[in-house]
Amino acid sequence: MPGEYPGTSIPQQTEVKTRVVIVGIGGATCSGKTTLAKHLLRILPNSLIIHQDDFAPPQELIPIHPEYNVQDWDAPEGAIDWPRLESFLRSVKATGEIPPEHRSHDHLNEQRDVPVRSETAQRWKAAFEAAARAREEKGERIVWALLDGFLLYWDKEVVDSLDVRIFLRVPYDVLKKRRHERHGYHTAEGALWRDPPNYFDQIVYPAYVRAHAGVFAGGDVEKGAPTDNVADLVVLEPLAVENGMDGIVDRACEVLDGALKRL
Repeated sequence: MPGEYPGTSIPQQTEVKTRVVIVGIGGATCSGKTTLAKHLLRILPNSLIIHQDDFAPPQELIPIHPEYNVQDWDAPEGAIDWPRLESFLRSVKATGEIPPEHRSHDHLNEQRDVPVRSETAQRWKAAFEAAARAREEKGERIVWALLDGFLLYWDKEVVDSLDVRIFLRVPYDVLKKRRHERHGYHTAEGALWRDPPNYFDQIVYPAYVRAHAGVFAGGDVEKGAPTDNVADLVVLEPLAVENGMDGIVDRACEVLDGALKRL
């Protein structure tokens, strides 16, 4: 019979190879990047999520700001254990899986519910599932690795590992308000970090601007166009998109659909 091994009745099996697509979702603190990543996680088949915050050094190794004499969790040089994150991404790219020893502490943090319309999610879920089936029939399994983080576009090796690069741009005043409304962040050790007075204006926002100075023209994180330093960066502005997070999910899925078709 056609499609069988000669002289046997065992159907020939197509070897399925795995291709990992790493999607970077960057932006400032409280820009909605983790919320977007979790919505995409529910939509995309064969998907996993990685939180850059899980790669912060132990609390006792976080540097002290030289001017304000408080721990600086935001300076790009010391806020992330870059070699550990780079190694982790290489492992995910090679295996399509989260290493079994990895432990995330994201679940300890406050989870703000920002829903999207079920019809938006279901429409894209069906589209990506159909695309996955078509790929697998041709012998390729796509795994989506969603990486969210506030310093995604600072380290060259991390940037180079990203197949899709998305940035959520939210104005200063909105970021400051959202950060103030948060009750704190849990560290990997389980401790609760609360911002000292004026921490956003003195530490968080200046570090964000400095870390993205080369990403946007003139170092303008509020209005500058993306530079060539981060190729193919897609900038999404949640406050300028109709229907808020629903619109951002829709636009992000369009970006991922386009990337999939170019593979």
